[in-house]
Amino acid sequence: MSNRDTDTASRAPPAHELVVVPPAGHEGRQALLDQCINVRIDVFVREQGFPLDVEVDEKDPTATHFLLRLVPSLIPIGTIRTYKVEGANYYKLSRLAVLQAYRQYRFGRDLVLALHRWVKGHANQTGDMQVAKVVCHSQLPVKGFYSKLGYHPEGEEFDEDGAPHQQMIAYLSL
Repeated sequence: MSNRDTDTASRAPPAHELVVVPPAGHEGRQALLDQCINVRIDVFVREQGFPLDVEVDEKDPTATHFLLRLVPSLIPIGTIRTYKVEGANYYKLSRLAVLQAYRQYRFGRDLVLALHRWVKGHANQTGDMQVAKVVCHSQLPVKGFYSKLGYHPEGEEFDEDGAPHQQMIAYLSL
């Protein structure tokens, strides 16, 4: 490992906060949701080349969104969302995005773990399950990232929006 690699690896992450965007109808939701969507556009559309018309979808208005931003500047640098799938007994993790300059700080992991805590709390409140199932569609290059967080592949690889994906599932004890 070079000195530069050691310096980067040992650097503390910048001061940040993780905000759960308030539910639909609450004051301030739209401004925070717009920040989440802007991070997603930077990562998925500008960086990775996915079409803009699939980035914002019908789930955004009602999903629970998490926003990671620097403090005190409040610059948004990461986001993730979840929702309980209607008619099914699981939660969907989707739209995990961290701006490229901040990926070295493991913020993606922090976002997924925050989502897991929220899912456990929500599942406990509803009382309709003993284990919370979380499903995500992982791009193939980041399957290992999800595996480290307790996700296991299920089924065959498939195309989603022009890129190969794998369904990954985690079971969270309540």
